[in-house]
Amino acid sequence: MECKQAKNMDYCNCTYSCSRKGICCECLHYHRKMGELPACYFDAKTERTYDRSVEAYLRARR
Repeated sequence: MECKQAKNMDYCNCTYSCSRKGICCECLHYHRKMGELPACYFDAKTERTYDRSVEAYLRARR
């Protein structure tokens, strides 16, 4: 399967600079391994805190 990184960039709200930006499958695997969620799960305000924990996600959803 071909990665559509350029198209993914239209939706990627991650403000952190990394080699996985726009490569959703790698981003998901990385954050899952770290016990986190990727930026796309968070609103813009919460994403800028760089706290990708499940707890941060749940706080933002309340």
